[in-house]
This record gives sequence, C-alpha cells and structure tokens, in this order.
Amino acid sequence: MGYVFLAGAIASEVVATLSLRASEGFSRLGFSAVVVVGYVVAFVLLSLTLTRGVPLGVAYGIWAAVGVAAVAVLSIPLFGEGLSAIQVGGLVLVVLGVVALEAGGSH
Repeated sequence: MGYVFLAGAIASEVVATLSLRASEGFSRLGFSAVVVVGYVVAFVLLSLTLTRGVPLGVAYGIWAAVGVAAVAVLSIPLFGEGLSAIQVGGLVLVVLGVVALEAGGSH
C-alpha cells in the first residue's frame, strides 16, 4: 500500500509543479490554488508512504526521479519546452540511479 501512496504523491507533486509554471508567478488564482493544494497533498501522501514501511531513501529517490522526468516530458506538449540530447541522457541516468537504489535495497 505504501507504493500506492507514493504514486499519488508523485502525481500530486507533478500536477502542482506544472501548475506552478501555469500560474505565471502566482498571478492566476486557479492555478495558484492547485499549486498549494497539490504540494500539501503530495507531502501528506509521502508521509503516509513512509508510515507504510517504504524506506525514506527509496521513497524520496523514486519521488524525485519520476517527478523530474514526468515534469520534463509533460512540459514539452503543455508549454512548448524542449529537451536536448544531453538532457534526455541526464533523465535516463536519474531513472537508472533510482532503479539501482531500489535494487540495492532488496539484498
């Protein structure tokens, strides 16, 4: 169940971060509200993840890596941003680092 909470925390954080960009410096009230609520929900769900036995290093690593990758990829169609080959390589390395962190914890 801990990983279900973690997935919710990641989704909430991604929505909040994308809304932060869309809020245009908190000048758009609707998006600004989504930012605040989204980050609060993300931290509550991350806390629930930890109370369900998911180790902090693993939970935070997965949360950060998946969040960064999702925001970077979703920013392309939503905001017209792009990724260079080096940035794509960096995202791959981040994801591989989290996989290594998770794999190392199972021994």
